[in-house]
Amino acid sequence: MPTITFNAFSFLQKKLKQKGIPCSNISMTIGPEISAEDLIRQVHLASEEVEAVFINGKVSSFDTILQDNDRVALIPPGTPGPYRVLLGFVNKKRK
Repeated sequence: MPTITFNAFSFLQKKLKQKGIPCSNISMTIGPEISAEDLIRQVHLASEEVEAVFINGKVSSFDTILQDNDRVALIPPGTPGPYRVLLGFVNKKRK
């Protein structure tokens, strides 16, 4: 089974901690053929609560299949405009 390193940022951390789900540099075992969107559901978040997914430091689409040893981070909506462009997730949520 693949293992990823999982992180969530900003208010997503608070939501996950309230649900008892660790979310800061957590080693997480996932099933095969799990997409980023599947992971979002697995941690009990709605897709609308996540604006961007970083996989190994790059913005990826929600349908990207996660691989063993991937580093995955969920970014909530509300990141200030200039940073959205610099980080590369303007219009990158879904393909």
